[in-house]
Amino acid sequence: MSPRLDETRTEPRTASSTPPPQSLPETLSEPLPGSLPEYGETGPTPPGEMAPQDARALSKTLFARLEALEEGTHEYAYVRNTLVELNLALVRFAAARFRSRSEPMEDIVQVGTIGLIKAIDRFELSRGVEFPTFAMPTIIGEIKRFFRDTSWSVRVPRRLQELRIDLAKAGDELAQSLDRSPTVGELAERLGLTEDEVVEGMAASNAYSASSLDAQPQDDEAEGALSARIGYEDHSLEGIEYVASLKPMIAELPQRDRKILSLRFVSNMTQSEIGEELGISQMHVSRLLSRTLVRLRRGLLSEE
Repeated sequence: MSPRLDETRTEPRTASSTPPPQSLPETLSEPLPGSLPEYGETGPTPPGEMAPQDARALSKTLFARLEALEEGTHEYAYVRNTLVELNLALVRFAAARFRSRSEPMEDIVQVGTIGLIKAIDRFELSRGVEFPTFAMPTIIGEIKRFFRDTSWSVRVPRRLQELRIDLAKAGDELAQSLDRSPTVGELAERLGLTEDEVVEGMAASNAYSASSLDAQPQDDEAEGALSARIGYEDHSLEGIEYVASLKPMIAELPQRDRKILSLRFVSNMTQSEIGEELGISQMHVSRLLSRTLVRLRRGLLSEE
């Protein structure tokens, strides 16, 4: 026969022995302990594992008891913590709507639990509203604020964050009714904004997520990293217009002047080397080169 629970045990406890399970008070009029009880296989059902209808009924009773307790006492903390455990299913249900986001589900549940606690602190049983109906908007709002404040790659003003959501909704509605992508003017008319504000909101949407330049493509492994596919500014393109304008003017120069330009700027020869090549002095080469460049510069300025 197993020993009675109220008997005093005199033998030392071993590592394999387990303490007898504590139980919830039989009536809510009994003093509540300051911490949640430990639930074992033979103990009562943990609050988080109760059926929804049982959790809803017990929540009403606990809310009535919570209003009669003084905040800051052990009894108040016990009832409040029990209410949190009873209604964690609401948090998991709300968090499931955001499972496609990149944030870990554990973080989303944690943020949703903060919203649940806020709802418990603000709930009044006298309003006659079911607690899940009251708590769900608070939980979802807390999760949305979490994504709004932490999920943007680049911080933008809250006004633009909200504008991004409005643009996405208006764009989907207009795309369905027009059977095409809406224009900036149509979006501005739908939202009652100026076109500049719509363009600003669309530009801010690009800051929501960012890709690493070293990230490898998933679909086509033959392509390299994003950094290898980004274009760069080719400064040599700036001179194409000048080259096209100079060609007819260079063709009109005397043969010797064209030869000096070619040796200086194509062959990269010095003025002394050019003088030796043409059989003239370096000073003469300098004067001829300066005169030719002034003539070409004037020709370009007159065309502009």
